[in-house]
Amino acid sequence: MREVYAAVALGDHLSFRLDDYAGMHDDIFEIEGRGWHHGANPGASMIAAMPYALARPLIDRIVERTNQRRAESADSPPTYNAPDVEARELFREAWNRGYDIKLGLAALVMQWFCMAPLSAAGVVLMFFALIPLLKSDRRALWFALLYAFGTPVFYRTGFINHNMMLGHFAFAAFLLLWNYRDRLPWSPETRLALAGFAAGLGVLLDYSGGILLLGLFFYSAYRWIRPGEASKARIVTLTAIRFGLGALGPVAILWFYQWQSFGHPFYPGQHWMAPVEWMDLGYQGFSLPRRDLLQMLLVDHRFGLFVSCPLFLVALAAPLVHRARTRPGAVTLATPELVFLLATSTVLWLFFGAVAYTRLQFVTGVRYLAPLFPFLFLLAMVALTRLPVVLVRLIAVGSITLAWSMAMYRDVERGWGVLDPVFEILLGGPRLPILTRLSRIEGLFGEGFLFGPSPLPLFALATAILFVIWMPWKQSARNGAG
Repeated sequence: MREVYAAVALGDHLSFRLDDYAGMHDDIFEIEGRGWHHGANPGASMIAAMPYALARPLIDRIVERTNQRRAESADSPPTYNAPDVEARELFREAWNRGYDIKLGLAALVMQWFCMAPLSAAGVVLMFFALIPLLKSDRRALWFALLYAFGTPVFYRTGFINHNMMLGHFAFAAFLLLWNYRDRLPWSPETRLALAGFAAGLGVLLDYSGGILLLGLFFYSAYRWIRPGEASKARIVTLTAIRFGLGALGPVAILWFYQWQSFGHPFYPGQHWMAPVEWMDLGYQGFSLPRRDLLQMLLVDHRFGLFVSCPLFLVALAAPLVHRARTRPGAVTLATPELVFLLATSTVLWLFFGAVAYTRLQFVTGVRYLAPLFPFLFLLAMVALTRLPVVLVRLIAVGSITLAWSMAMYRDVERGWGVLDPVFEILLGGPRLPILTRLSRIEGLFGEGFLFGPSPLPLFALATAILFVIWMPWKQSARNGAG
């Protein structure tokens, strides 16, 4: 992923320049007099660079010894049996430059100690949001696990992905502003500033975060105006100042990055990109929403939102049933929250319907609408909690099967699109992408591994660790002591 290169450059040299990786990624281009850069916002790389910088001494030692041994033995690159020509060429080039071990270990560190904890924190936020809505810790836990493993959150966590990070931070900002049943201990002013900071981080991650920042600001202004308030203009102004001051820090970092990298603080990185396909449409590939792109975002068989997660189809029923007679345990959202979730989701969908690069999502699957995953899940909860329990369980089983299959087999480009992973897992058994990738390197694991070594021992180890953490007898002992 392009974010890995920038994170490694930051961790190695505290620099935005990617000169060491020129020619290794299509998005890395040269600016005359300023070196090589990529066109994406730097937020994800900045966050991922932190764990990499801590692990760098160990990684550097391993890389140094490996490259020294290769130089002494005059080894040639092993064959990498990937289905894509580009992947084989990238592996060969990285090996020749001595970067294959470095980039591989860096990517693992970033995924394990950056992306995974962030997504886990997003699931915890969902859990705490659902407790007062469902009035049950147990039900909130099960639905939070459905959010984690029954939606593409799990799939997208396998990549250093700014879109999914944006979703986590935007959801945190929404919960700070919502403060359902006044469960948060902070003052309104503090929550406004923290929400602004989280929303500003979204802009640092991607310019689509500006849509969410504006939506969160209007929502915060509405929340702070009380019926009969005489000075509404003053309330809105104070809200804008507090929210804006919180957002200013991350946005200022983005401007600094653009000034240092491209020589202008306010032009996005895409402004400087070398010509690529679809760049001639509108401004650097951004134009008015197109019907074909809007349709692809939702139902394309390779990356469509509702194809990748049919569970989100239930969210469409939320505005129809939220005022209906509720059953015990049903989730009910107030009109302001319902309007915010629906309006924000619609506007972001329209925004990406105007981005020509939407067509490139087939490379890694559903991505652009990832910021909406937590919002759509809350909307889906409104309808799910009104359905029969048996039907909800069937939906959950189907959603988890699809989501886990996509996470274990990440090629959605060919054949049946997102159904390919399901067929592959049913026919070939469980897999871990890291083992699948490594098994394609000739001679690494030996012969006989068609899909890589079995991940079942690692699954068993993870199960044992979770069992020790959640020992039933620990809970029994606590209950007895109480």
